[in-house]
Amino acid sequence: MEPSGHLAEALRRAGYKLTAPRKAIVQVLEQEGKHLSSNEVLVLGRRIYPLLSRATVYRTLELLTNLGLIRPILLNDTAQRYVNGEGGHHHLVCSVCGAVFEFERCGIDRLAAELAERFDFRIRSHLLEFYGICRTCQTHA
Repeated sequence: MEPSGHLAEALRRAGYKLTAPRKAIVQVLEQEGKHLSSNEVLVLGRRIYPLLSRATVYRTLELLTNLGLIRPILLNDTAQRYVNGEGGHHHLVCSVCGAVFEFERCGIDRLAAELAERFDFRIRSHLLEFYGICRTCQTHA
């Protein structure tokens, strides 16, 4: 299956070839969703392209990050994970059990517009994380 989403197209526009290993990585990122670690990308990518190497995954994730297409995030574990580089991304993270709750519409758009105007800055994305204790951990405390 030929990747046809925004990552594949952006790589083409930036002048990069979609080699078989890159196609597998892009397909995983576009189809499997958010918060994937490099190891998860490797495992899922090998289902598509069995010869995919760890080094190629790291290089491709770095390339996509440098192009602003994805960005690394750290949640409540040791793995660096990746999310879309555009728009907003929002989490509630439980400091006890590590559960991560993603939510939409953080209400930050007005603040972003104010900051953009005040500093003459074009904001492309933002990351918002709140740390606390989830309902389950509060119940068992």
